[in-house]
Amino acid sequence: MKRISTGSDFEKTFGYSRAIVKGNWCFVSGTTGYDYATMVMPDSVAEQARNCFATIGAALIEGGFEMSDIVRVQYTLTDAALIDELLPELGAALSEVRPAATMIISDLIKPEMKIEIEVTAMKV
Repeated sequence: MKRISTGSDFEKTFGYSRAIVKGNWCFVSGTTGYDYATMVMPDSVAEQARNCFATIGAALIEGGFEMSDIVRVQYTLTDAALIDELLPELGAALSEVRPAATMIISDLIKPEMKIEIEVTAMKV
């Protein structure tokens, strides 16, 4: 088993890894839109989603996976009214991959967070 970390304070404080690789599986934790190098959160849900996918992509690569290996995605969005702004980013990231997906509307742990994305990837 391999643990992957971005070095974010959240990982240490909350006691989790960005991703876990076990065999041909990679489980990427729920990822919000922070730029983890600067810890800046953009206001736009589209920009947050781009940051989510950048962090997810980096974790996958570190684990020996690619975005095309994603088989499952869960989106947690704080407001259904944000979907129109968000959809182009989801399509840009995953329209060719087309994993099984779920979207939930719910609060997140900090008010600036508008989206959290969690993925599971599998090597065939």
